[in-house]
Amino acid sequence: MLTYSKETAGLIKRYNDLKAKVIDRETEFKALCEFIENKTEWMLAPASTRFHLSKECGLLEHSCNVAETMLKIKTVLAPDISDESCVIVSLLHDLGKVGMPGNPQYLVNEPTERQKQYGHSAWTPFKFNNDLTYLSVPVRSLYLALPYLPLTEEETQAIVYHDGQYVDDNHSVAKNECPLTLLLQYADNWCGFVLEG
Repeated sequence: MLTYSKETAGLIKRYNDLKAKVIDRETEFKALCEFIENKTEWMLAPASTRFHLSKECGLLEHSCNVAETMLKIKTVLAPDISDESCVIVSLLHDLGKVGMPGNPQYLVNEPTERQKQYGHSAWTPFKFNNDLTYLSVPVRSLYLALPYLPLTEEETQAIVYHDGQYVDDNHSVAKNECPLTLLLQYADNWCGFVLEG
């Protein structure tokens, strides 16, 4: 049986509490979770190479932060949106950062010989795995999720455009975002820039 630090155990509890909110598609969601938890780096991956939560389990922590924040926001702004949709898009919006089974997107960045010589660590804790076929994070997220879990059009839009106008490719959706997409953008930005920044 795995043993976790107190911090990691708390994160796992938060994650499990969020997963329990998926009821209508529980069977499909459980199948997806089984796949990502056991075949990918989902449980250990960092959220970034050097920015927010650039640490082991950072992606899971970020995803839980976004889900919890999104649920708070939607209670005030859009109570008609289901908790299930909020949890699904929050947990899956950055799923693509796991890379592929056996081929993670982020690798531990080892110091160069010169850095080692002077006792310095690598410039960034993680580096991008250039052996992966390039897919944007949202596209890889959908690629990994859709064989297991059907998504609504709104959920798909939210995952694809969750970075909002920070990504040039997203200008096509400007002024056409559904409420779920906007909630995910707000929650993701709040977590990345305020809670985790």
